[in-house]
Amino acid sequence: MFKQRLPEKLNICLIAKNFPMLGRNPESGFLWPIARNLAQEHNLTVISWSNPDEKIEIVEENVKAFYLFKKGKLKDFPKKALDKFLELNEKQEFHIVHSIDNTGLEIGLNTDLHNAAVAFDVRSIKMSQLFSLLSMSSDTIKGIISTSFTIAYTFLHTYFQNDRKLLKASDGVFVSTPIQKKYLERFYLFPSMKTFSIPYGIEVKDLSPREKSEELREKLNIPKHSKLAISHVDIRESSTIKNLLHAFAKVAIKKPSSRLVLIGKEPLPKNLELVIYNLVLGSKVIYLDATKFEDSPDLLALADIYISLSQQAAGFEARLLEAMAQRKVIVASPRNPVANVIKNNINGYLLSSSQIEKLSQMILNAFTDDIEGEAIGESAQKDVLSLFDLKRMVQNTLDAYRKILLSTGKYR
Repeated sequence: MFKQRLPEKLNICLIAKNFPMLGRNPESGFLWPIARNLAQEHNLTVISWSNPDEKIEIVEENVKAFYLFKKGKLKDFPKKALDKFLELNEKQEFHIVHSIDNTGLEIGLNTDLHNAAVAFDVRSIKMSQLFSLLSMSSDTIKGIISTSFTIAYTFLHTYFQNDRKLLKASDGVFVSTPIQKKYLERFYLFPSMKTFSIPYGIEVKDLSPREKSEELREKLNIPKHSKLAISHVDIRESSTIKNLLHAFAKVAIKKPSSRLVLIGKEPLPKNLELVIYNLVLGSKVIYLDATKFEDSPDLLALADIYISLSQQAAGFEARLLEAMAQRKVIVASPRNPVANVIKNNINGYLLSSSQIEKLSQMILNAFTDDIEGEAIGESAQKDVLSLFDLKRMVQNTLDAYRKILLSTGKYR
């Protein structure tokens, strides 16, 4: 077989159901800075579903993006993406396709129609469902057994329904955390030589500390000199939220003016409202709609401590990384992927939600300045900026693309 010389300038196609130009989305905003930097020296095309401006084509900083929302329903996007890809590929052959989610599967399954290598992000498979189930497990023997059976069933179901054919179609898979890499190799039996670690998560170059917004404080009815703890929560993790509320109740006794802000995507269920009522925290706990407040850096600026006790994330949490970049004192679960970044007592703290007394004391210490919050915040910012250095992420991505192309046997 004749092998081509590996090209200096790559023709790259990114596939994603959601691709925010200018990084508007906190969950996938990192895609835009990587894309525009790749496009400085390579040809980069994006195929996505829709954008807020409802444009079918956008060209920005050498990135050309095509949106297919006018060509049917969202469920048809994978096949429509294949059609658009083949149309563009006829004009200029792509070297590599990088699918951020599983919407590039049809392209991966139809390699007889093109010569491009196909890579997927780990979010393309259903691994996150397993982390979600782990987060909801209880510490009882019955709970552990029940969760184990549920995880086993979910794994087998998602593997044979979706993940097996996707991984078989992959020339490479990108992961962002060590735990993803371990799971991919151990449980999905995906070869390590085809796994590439790029710890991208957020764009951090513009995350200098912000001034506290008194206007927002007044809007949320938070007293001027109140100390504030903030936490994004998932109502499915009710036991975690209950533990946080019990920990904060102990703080509120000693610091009556303090407030706890919870931010969630769904309405607060009645059982959690009852916990707040029984703990006499009615005026001290503020629950906000994530769709209105999760994009607001001003809200994070008000925080004295940021708490993320969720255990279900398979990858880095953009909000938690942002809090570190904003020099906030942060508390995270040891089972959260960010635990690989946190050095306990140096750039943050690791506590499980079940450690109610320690969590309560940690919040109180942050409120009373009994910890070196400024030094911890500076260390957290330094480590995040170093880990998510944009130039390094872009170079590592390019290096991975080249290794993937070489592994296909088509290049030398």
